[in-house]
Amino acid sequence: MKQRSTVLIVDDQPMMRETIAMMLAKQAYRLEFAENGEEALKKAAQLIPDLVLLDIMMPGMDGFEVCRRLRAHPILAHVPIIMVTALTDRDYWLQGIDAGADDFVFKPFDTAELRTRVRNITTLNRYRRLLVERLKFEWVIRHADDGYLMLDDTSRILYANPLARHYLGLPADDKPVAGTFLELAQHQYHFEPREAWADWPTQDAKNNRPRYLVRPETATAKSFWLEISNLKLPPGADVAHVIRLRDVTEKKVLQRDIWRFQSMIFHKLRTPLTVILGSLELLSQHAHQLSADRVAEITGRALVGVQRLHAEVEDVLQYLKTPDVARPGEGFSLAELDSLVKKISADLGIHSVELAGLEKVASARVKLSARAMETALTEILENSKKFHPQHTPVVQVFVYRLNEDDVAIWLGDNGLTLSPEQLTQVWTPYYQGEKQFTGEVAGMGLGLPMVASLVWSVGGSTRMYNRTGGSGVVVELVLPMQNSAVSTQM
Repeated sequence: MKQRSTVLIVDDQPMMRETIAMMLAKQAYRLEFAENGEEALKKAAQLIPDLVLLDIMMPGMDGFEVCRRLRAHPILAHVPIIMVTALTDRDYWLQGIDAGADDFVFKPFDTAELRTRVRNITTLNRYRRLLVERLKFEWVIRHADDGYLMLDDTSRILYANPLARHYLGLPADDKPVAGTFLELAQHQYHFEPREAWADWPTQDAKNNRPRYLVRPETATAKSFWLEISNLKLPPGADVAHVIRLRDVTEKKVLQRDIWRFQSMIFHKLRTPLTVILGSLELLSQHAHQLSADRVAEITGRALVGVQRLHAEVEDVLQYLKTPDVARPGEGFSLAELDSLVKKISADLGIHSVELAGLEKVASARVKLSARAMETALTEILENSKKFHPQHTPVVQVFVYRLNEDDVAIWLGDNGLTLSPEQLTQVWTPYYQGEKQFTGEVAGMGLGLPMVASLVWSVGGSTRMYNRTGGSGVVVELVLPMQNSAVSTQM
């Protein structure tokens, strides 16, 4: 709805206020009134009017003084003022101009002249205000910590602030941009998660899934993350979409590092501590009943647990010295995948794991680092056990060459089958995928999103879907090989 201009009429004579009001009644203004100078200043400060019609000859504070005070006010200084007077002496005109008046109307009024002057000045003042607000907006946007784009209904860029131009590799000047937002972004970035971008540019209000542009790591640079938000516009906006591009690289890396460290601590320390505690508990309760050989066997097992615990703690301390999990350029040799899967499965107590297809890709090296690969596989295999009804999953791991640039690792189990909503949300942070949503499954729901974060950071992709012909789910990791081109298509 178009906002009405506010006109403040200041006159000490009620009849004169009513006369002016009747002349302007059909012009759709919001009319306000003051009968003296003090009231005029108070109301002007409250209303910030678009125009003040100010009588000169008033008792007490006259119109000249009111005009001077308005011009001295930090907020009201630019409010247009038309002085109303019956005086035609040139000195009064000069005094009014000196006080800051923009125009004059003379009594008795010419209705057409009054309406025209009021209409012209209120219109010019509204344009001036819009221009000032636009200049303020442009200054703020130009110096904002986020990138901002304005798009038309075909996603073509109407405006890009300097930071958005930097993120998209556009010229630094304000020249028109050829191409849509997605066309420009795909030259540098992956669109993740893919499912969230499928309905671009609409926003999924129900699921509220975040959208990211991810520039994969290289041999010389770490990954770069932009969170993309399609901001809701007020009614009447003359652009289709305002897009915010926020650098969340530091946040994602910190979140991922914390999760990796916690996961590593949990998995590395749990097994040796279980061995040590079990051995000591057995000795404390039954030592007097055990033979010397049996005691030696138990203490030997406890010693092995202590030695392993010591080694694991040293490994953790070494990790703290070099915390980068996905070191650019390090990579992981698939020849080591078999032993890694067996080690993780043994630590987790998963006794049925089959691995196939490795012989055809054993010479390949993927971009994910060894530590990141171990963390990702641990999370996926742990979920297979946690979400299996009896916690005894049968896991199949299949590795195959997807194309000349990518290798896929397929991990399937025979546990629960998930609903479409759960499959959509599994890569969303803090989402709990437990089937009945009772909240009884331990964990904060960061595991799979962090796995995806690791994979996306090197230019890979992730999928989860239900198995065909049986219960359970499949997690598929697509990883680019080293020294291969990475596609950035959606």
